[in-house]
Amino acid sequence: MSTRLRYAEAAPHAFKAMLGLEKALGESSLEKSLHELVKIRASQLNGCAYCIDLHTADALKLGETPRRIFALNAWEETPFFTERERAALLWTETLTLVAERHAPEAIYREVAAQFNERELAELTFAIAAINAWNRFGVGFAMQPGK
Repeated sequence: MSTRLRYAEAAPHAFKAMLGLEKALGESSLEKSLHELVKIRASQLNGCAYCIDLHTADALKLGETPRRIFALNAWEETPFFTERERAALLWTETLTLVAERHAPEAIYREVAAQFNERELAELTFAIAAINAWNRFGVGFAMQPGK
């Protein structure tokens, strides 16, 4: 399968704006490893092979372990993640599947207990951004390794 559209070339002004968001997120107070786990998990839920490949490689470069990456699909059943990471993964799944889950108050409180207001806002921006990138990856059939 080949990529359907080179969206960055087709709409460079919008692509530049997305890169600006990524730059801002790169300067966030969130741990970089946590940010990569969020990107991988959302990408798994969305079936974005390109983003799973990209962010798995990025996470490994940051020192993330293969064991934890392999366990992301079953994070709730493993002891490999901290409470803060578990909260971030819960929020990632909740917002990625927002049409099904609707972000209930109980989940919000559980997540908010692990993050200050700035961190929670940055986490939510990070989740929104990766979900947007996943739409490009899946919609335009972007291929891993390219």
